[in-house]
Amino acid sequence: MKHESPITRRKSRQIMVGNVPVGGDAPIAVQSMTNTNTCDVEATVAQIKAIQDAGADIVRVSVPDMDAAEAFGKIRQQVSLPLVADIHFDYKIALRVAELGVDCLRINPGNIGRDDRVSAVINAARDRNIPIRIGVNAGSLEKSLQRKYGEPTPEALVESAMRHIDILDRHDFQDFKVSLKASEVFMTVAAYRKIASQIEQPLHLGITEAGGFRSGTVKSSIGLGMLLMDGIGDTIRVSLAADPVQEIKVGFDILKSLRLRSRGINFIACPSCSRQNFDVIQTMNDLEARLEDVNTSMDVAIIGCIVNGPGEAKEADIGLTGGSPKNLFYMHGKPNQKLDNATLTDDLERLIREEVSKRKEQEEAIIARSED
Repeated sequence: MKHESPITRRKSRQIMVGNVPVGGDAPIAVQSMTNTNTCDVEATVAQIKAIQDAGADIVRVSVPDMDAAEAFGKIRQQVSLPLVADIHFDYKIALRVAELGVDCLRINPGNIGRDDRVSAVINAARDRNIPIRIGVNAGSLEKSLQRKYGEPTPEALVESAMRHIDILDRHDFQDFKVSLKASEVFMTVAAYRKIASQIEQPLHLGITEAGGFRSGTVKSSIGLGMLLMDGIGDTIRVSLAADPVQEIKVGFDILKSLRLRSRGINFIACPSCSRQNFDVIQTMNDLEARLEDVNTSMDVAIIGCIVNGPGEAKEADIGLTGGSPKNLFYMHGKPNQKLDNATLTDDLERLIREEVSKRKEQEEAIIARSED
């Protein structure tokens, strides 16, 4: 089931966050944010590595004070993933993390204060090729905009962003990305659609404070999905009151569903009914848990009966159709062998991993030939 995404992405200026390109024709980057105490270097490093293992391209770390800035420097030395420093108001923190190897500064120029402070931060970023992220949030709009609009609106979010952008423009600094986040889906979508046609810089998508794991996943999937379908978005963060690792998994699942990125196994599975010849739900739960470490892109269909099973299995890389007395296993669209219920999950895991190994060997052989 190999199809290209029909989505035409908005053309944007490409920036580099460490070694990760954001914007242009680069893959949409998936990122998360640590929720440990940044001064607890050991815990923060451990969480960053877990986020990286889940597939993250970028991770953001809150740096609220100078102690955290010094801790950030120690963290930077221990991880390879590009790091964004989340900074509010204090320009000295931005200058310090720039010295310590930050890959992107999340700081709004209009909130720093005097022009000499703004100039200092922008010059430090320019000298070290560090991009800036302008982050507008409906919950922290400038008081003047609150008075003007009465409440957060898409227009207010865009006007706030443009104020910060104007400052960077005056300093001839163009390596920045922008986010306009609200917890309300329609406001967020309208704001991104509005600014997408006004600037050329990359857009960082997110529904802020989306909620817990289930409700936040639904809200983020709808909001981000609407924008991504429009071709809007160069990097995403799914904001969940949950383990940051889950944010990465959901982010990739959103992109995978729109054929914008593929990482790991794309399972096609029926919801199960009385026609099923094996326990579909338990089999799926077991396979997802066992195969979380697989990064190879692959479609796997797990269908409980022969009504839709053969059709789905023939379209997938690997497929299983429930049958009696045995289930029929498909490889590359063709019947391959029959599997017993008693050892079904073990057999499926083994066969999937064998296919993953073959694909890796083929990729390595191609790379080796290209280097000769």
